Amino acid sequence: MLQPLNLPPYPFKITDENGALSLFDEIRKRNIIITPEEWVRQHFVQYLIGHKNYPKSLLKLEGGHKLHGKQKRSDIIAFNTAGDKVLMVECKAPGVPINQKVFDQVARYNIVHKIGLLAVTNGLQHFYCRINFERKNYQFIEELPDYQKM
Repeated sequence: MLQPLNLPPYPFKITDENGALSLFDEIRKRNIIITPEEWVRQHFVQYLIGHKNYPKSLLKLEGGHKLHGKQKRSDIIAFNTAGDKVLMVECKAPGVPINQKVFDQVARYNIVHKIGLLAVTNGLQHFYCRINFERKNYQFIEELPDYQKM
């Protein structure tokens, strides 16, 4: 049974492939095995598209980057039409608490990306933060802005 999340439901095309549930990922255009983290990632992508008006074509999932010589993956990065990164989302499984360790991880990834808007979610709790690089500070915000208000 797939865990209900604190995100709008979405009618995914779920199939059973030899006992492993998978769904069609609209961004990567292929079937993906549903792990708890992937379940959160797919719901958050649909939330971005359907409720916050982020264009599907401007989202990238599990994009690779190097940090201190090690290969890492960002869960979701959204771009604007000029190709600039405008949002990074770090997804965790519902059973993973959102704590300082998770915030530290997204902050480390943002050393590479330098994105002004960050989100962290485990599907049950969501945190949003604006980064001011000039002032070297950040501010938590209540709601993720719509794409048009970026």
